Amino acid sequence: MQITLLKGKLHMASVTQAELWYDGSCAIDKDLVELAGFREFEQIDIYNVDNGERFHTYVILAESGSGTISMNGAAARKVQVGDRVIIAAYGQMNEAQADEFKPKLVYLNKDNSVERTTNTIAMQKD
Repeated sequence: MQITLLKGKLHMASVTQAELWYDGSCAIDKDLVELAGFREFEQIDIYNVDNGERFHTYVILAESGSGTISMNGAAARKVQVGDRVIIAAYGQMNEAQADEFKPKLVYLNKDNSVERTTNTIAMQKD
């Protein structure tokens, strides 16, 4: 059986641009792409924390060190500059692989600098 698990995420990224007339995609700082384990042209899900929008697009690269998170094409209508978003990618694997797998979780500050990285999430308590 194949199951789908979170492969990596950028948590609480700030949208820096929204370009309606650019090729549809999400441009992400190349350094952040690498930290989260994403690939250029990989499908990603975006969850807008500010307005509740959830949508799919794909990764394109932005300049390393730029902090860029740009929603392009139709995705630009789902955000406003400054919105905080979670960007996630998922992978398919068998259960044996899943038992050993650890996602790449990247937590960002409001300026898209890295606050911390980890591969676990604390158990939620009441």
